[in-house]
Amino acid sequence: MRPPNPVIFTLGINHHSAPLAIRERVAFHAEKLHQALADLTHSGRVREAAILSTCNRTEIYCAAETPEAVVDWLTRYHQVERGEIAPYLYLHDQPEAVRHAFRVASGLDSMVIGEPQILGQMKEAVRVAEESGTLGTQLHKLFQRSFSVAKEVRSTTAIGANIVSMAAAAVHLAERIFESLATQRILFIGAGEMIELCAAHFCARQPKLVTIANRTVERGRALAERFNGTAIRLDELGDHIAQHDIVVSCTASPLPIIGLGMVERAIKARRHRPMFMVDLAVPRDIEEEVGELDDVFLYTVDDLANVVESGLESRQAAVVEAETIITNRVQDFLGWLGARDTVPVIRSLRDSAERMRRHEIEHALKLLARGEAPEKVIEQLSQRLINKFLHAPTQTLNFAEGADRADLQTLTERLFHLHSGE
Repeated sequence: MRPPNPVIFTLGINHHSAPLAIRERVAFHAEKLHQALADLTHSGRVREAAILSTCNRTEIYCAAETPEAVVDWLTRYHQVERGEIAPYLYLHDQPEAVRHAFRVASGLDSMVIGEPQILGQMKEAVRVAEESGTLGTQLHKLFQRSFSVAKEVRSTTAIGANIVSMAAAAVHLAERIFESLATQRILFIGAGEMIELCAAHFCARQPKLVTIANRTVERGRALAERFNGTAIRLDELGDHIAQHDIVVSCTASPLPIIGLGMVERAIKARRHRPMFMVDLAVPRDIEEEVGELDDVFLYTVDDLANVVESGLESRQAAVVEAETIITNRVQDFLGWLGARDTVPVIRSLRDSAERMRRHEIEHALKLLARGEAPEKVIEQLSQRLINKFLHAPTQTLNFAEGADRADLQTLTERLFHLHSGE
């Protein structure tokens, strides 16, 4: 008996299901994803896998016979007790796993509905899985369909119109603290895509000073030049942070890079002038205790959710349209999955028919070699082929009884395009 095709499912935790303190405990760092995927699929119980890990979600997309192995692996890999994260985990099996992938790619499951950044993050997750050799036929097709659906949603609905991005929300909050950003000094920590977006939004207000701090100073300098800023090394933060009114951080560091002591010294040097800080990293770049300081306004990705909430109502009509598109495309994909299950049966049927054909051709050639009339040989060949091919289904129909016979008759009519009474 051939093994069953593995089932696609998604195991995850996101901003809907868990607070930041829980999400950061199961986040995956980009430089360790290859090893994590190899470790996950090593036992063979998980045949295909891809990991999507962002500031708002950690999701494992798999093709496997059971999700239990993945839950066990996740808790072991991050060294957390199952009971600590179990209440926050969600598990989507087919067809909901397919629907979820389509919704995530289309921005419908994001903190900011319709935001485009998640699509790029999903494509990066697929690239890493391909490089790691853990992306098989089913997940490859799932993600390609997800990208296609996202494109259709964005091109045929207004889901991305007037979008309020995380970066724009950060600017909005900063403008509540400072009368004008044009007089402020801004420090960006990191040089990834999120920092680029934030820099573009903040620098549109023409701040007084822009500094980029990054582990690789060359990359930081390249970003700083775009915004007429300067670049420093990450290990120079302690010497420069006090000179800045606004700090926006988003790195892939597994541990906080801005501690309570560093900020306390900065506030003292600033003579208690307020400091606005945005921590967009998961795990956090800025120690949680920093937010308790009187002169610091610290916001995390979860805090920004309240700011973007007001824009949801205007996009509800587009969301309804997008959900309809996704429902239709889910059915298409499930049809493809179902067709894959029939491939071995169709191949076996064709192989059986081919063996019959070859046997009868050999028999016919022998008759011709004996001098039999070609017309007679061809007639006999066709009759023998028909009899052999129809023998098994005819016998099955004749011996069937009751409901089985009725079901078989209906299926036979569908398979051979027959019509009762003809």
